[in-house]
Amino acid sequence: MDLGIAGRWALVCGASKGLGLGCAQALVREGVNVLIVARGAEVLEAAAMQLIADSAGSTYASVLFCAADITTPEGRAAVFAIRSDFDIVVTNAGGPPTGDFRSWDRDTWIKAVDANMLTPIELIKATVDGMAARGFGRIVNITSSAVKSPIDVLGLSNGARSGLTGFVAGVARSPLAAQGVTINNLLPGSFDTDRLRGNMQGAATKSGQSVEALADVRRQDIPAQRFGTPEEFGAICAFLCSTHAGYITGQNVLADGGAYPGTF
Repeated sequence: MDLGIAGRWALVCGASKGLGLGCAQALVREGVNVLIVARGAEVLEAAAMQLIADSAGSTYASVLFCAADITTPEGRAAVFAIRSDFDIVVTNAGGPPTGDFRSWDRDTWIKAVDANMLTPIELIKATVDGMAARGFGRIVNITSSAVKSPIDVLGLSNGARSGLTGFVAGVARSPLAAQGVTINNLLPGSFDTDRLRGNMQGAATKSGQSVEALADVRRQDIPAQRFGTPEEFGAICAFLCSTHAGYITGQNVLADGGAYPGTF
């Protein structure tokens, strides 16, 4: 299926690896020009070279990269100094730490809200009016399945990402919807990423069990009986960014292999 977005420009955050990189790869394969952002310069540059190689073999999309912390005003300024207008924006920032809410002070909460709620809002604010003026825009916020099914040790993420979800529910239904701009949230469950492996390694260290044993238990709780891949996550993202998804806005798209047991 031709997604109808070849030649568009996309900003993809947290794109040096994992789900963000999966999204960037899927967009480049569709001929979308991308500016990828992440904090780690070396890993980001390697990701950009990988995307450039992929593009050279098929779509010849342009690939730019910016090593910056998108959660800071300085980082966002560095990104928009490279390019200010985007047709597609994929917001993504690392999730806050797990823990007991009793140990989180105000600064910890503010950092979580800043990264996982306020930063996406700032990126939306900076780009949607240009999208509306051009008559096309797609914003996809990578959030978490914990928004749908909260996990007690992920209180920081539950709170900050739920705040973003509430904001998007309103703004996606503003006049922007009639101007060709859609805003949706993409909620990943358990995907085979460095973050998942790191969390399981931490759990294994605490419990004395092996990482593989813990992974097997976790897979058994997923009807698909496996973890998702960044590639299939990226494909979902690319569809939401396509011309075919113009009638989908303000939605929370859950990709979790069927783990969430509810009807709604």
